[in-house]
Amino acid sequence: QSAHRAGLRSFIRYGWRWSWRVTAFTTIFNMVSTGLSVYRDKTTISNFAAAGAFTGALFRMHLGLQGLAGGILFGTAFGIPAGGLLMAMYGLAGETLQDKRNRERKELYEQRLAEWHSRLSVTEVLGQTENNAQGRPEMERAREL
Repeated sequence: QSAHRAGLRSFIRYGWRWSWRVTAFTTIFNMVSTGLSVYRDKTTISNFAAAGAFTGALFRMHLGLQGLAGGILFGTAFGIPAGGLLMAMYGLAGETLQDKRNRERKELYEQRLAEWHSRLSVTEVLGQTENNAQGRPEMERAREL
């Protein structure tokens, strides 16, 4: 029970120090891996490895060249399993990140195309209404132009 209380006290006392570091590490890792996935238009383990290496190097570069190399190795060593786990979870869900991105892009394209067609049909109806109001058929008007 005393060990439990000691652990709880240290978590309360030092937890905030670790929380902002973990938050910053996770944010940078996700931004780099997502940026690589979007840039390359595919999601691979190498994206996660590169993101881990970059983030690890960034957090350890103040320790010199040895710290930089250690950060790269540490980040890569943890980036590969994290990426594999994420890809496996999306695979089990039935839709990969790439499939989801392509589906959403296709749905957005179809929605915009439908809106464009509806606007175009309104313009055609207005043109026909204007010609009918003037009392001249469209062929006569086209010949005049």
